[in-house]
Amino acid sequence: MTAATTAHKGGRWIERWDPENEEFWEAEGKHIAKRNLIFSVMSEHIGFSVWSMFSVLALFMGPEYGVDPAGKFFLVAVASLVGATLRVPYGFAVARFGGRNWTIFSAAMLLVPTTALLIVMEPGTSYSTFMLVAVLTGVGGANFASSMTNINSFYPLRLKGWALGMNAGGGNIGVAVVQLLGLLIIAIAGAANPRVLLGVYIPLIIAATVCSALYMNNLGPVKNDGGAAREAVKDRHTWIMSFLYIGTFGSFIGYSFAFGLVLTAQFGRTPLQAASLTFIGPLLGSLIRPVGGKLADRLGGARVTLVNFVLMTAAVGVVVTASFQASLPLFIGGFIVLFVLTGIGNGSTYKMIPGIYRAKATARGLTGEAADVYARRLSGASMSLIGAIGAFGGLGINLALRQSFLTSQSGTTAFVFFLGYYVVCSAVTWAVYLRKPAAAAEPAGHAERPQRQPVYAEV
Repeated sequence: MTAATTAHKGGRWIERWDPENEEFWEAEGKHIAKRNLIFSVMSEHIGFSVWSMFSVLALFMGPEYGVDPAGKFFLVAVASLVGATLRVPYGFAVARFGGRNWTIFSAAMLLVPTTALLIVMEPGTSYSTFMLVAVLTGVGGANFASSMTNINSFYPLRLKGWALGMNAGGGNIGVAVVQLLGLLIIAIAGAANPRVLLGVYIPLIIAATVCSALYMNNLGPVKNDGGAAREAVKDRHTWIMSFLYIGTFGSFIGYSFAFGLVLTAQFGRTPLQAASLTFIGPLLGSLIRPVGGKLADRLGGARVTLVNFVLMTAAVGVVVTASFQASLPLFIGGFIVLFVLTGIGNGSTYKMIPGIYRAKATARGLTGEAADVYARRLSGASMSLIGAIGAFGGLGINLALRQSFLTSQSGTTAFVFFLGYYVVCSAVTWAVYLRKPAAAAEPAGHAERPQRQPVYAEV
């Protein structure tokens, strides 16, 4: 079998695609998939940078801007909200317009908030104007959903953990890169020159748009399946995994947006001092995400996710202790570990999604290609929803921190709440995906009935 390309709709469509066929995969599938993965990562990476732009620009906003810490937390919360909300239509847009075509559009859209920020980023700009531009930056967060949905279709089940981890990790690292660039600009040009950062990103956005047009493909077999979407919405695992993804990705993006603001507001760090630390956590969390996917491929996503949530609970316990004691070194150490764990959890939870629906197919008696088709349909539909709902965790974290600072001038109360959430996530992961059900009491004469086995223990 070969991948049949066609002049249909612009000549970038592949009409036959079967990654589960090992002969096809080795002959040409993996090369096409890798090329699309590379340029998907490029576009998604810049999207994350734009989405998290206000978390960096907030460090440039001194007293002359007239925005207090609570106001800054609200700006990044608005960006989180919009990015999370737009992930739903972005996720389904891939099947409607094609992965390549939508990547071109979504990359070009990043020019809108970046150009707007270039115009308004100066003292004297009203808070409502900053709020409007924060809404625009949300488009960068939506790129994740379309990118993950697209790459999920290119790779076979046995490699999805690695592929999705690489795609997401390469995108996530855009948060760290924009923070590192912000540090360099503050150090070299000073905190009075935020427009330099925006000037760097405009040509990068143009390059990503052009590369997507030149080197990516659309997959003709990928179609929107309204039935799959409705089934995913009704399936309890979509909502359970959304709850868990709030705890992993929601934590990653929420902490990425908030870390620098906490350092300045709670620990009195200068913009340069805060910027010199903020990029480390997102960088490590992004780099480790593919490792989380790889571990999940090898050990099972549910097992890795459970251990990870237990460790996240311990790490945020360190952050709470440091916050009570006003210990900056302990606070930074706990947060860095927490960032690493969010990255591992991001990879392991996303690996669980296709595994869950493959297990459901097996439980329904499906085998071979029929099971593969069922798993692809449901996992693709659910990923868009899970990615969107998980991103709302970034909104929740920043609103919780905003309220905590309004009431106590400290983030301690919010951190205690986050600790409780991770405890619940640990319990849910164990109860739903790892706990072996007790043998049901059998009525007389039916002792030969086989004991029910856990369906999802290996996801």
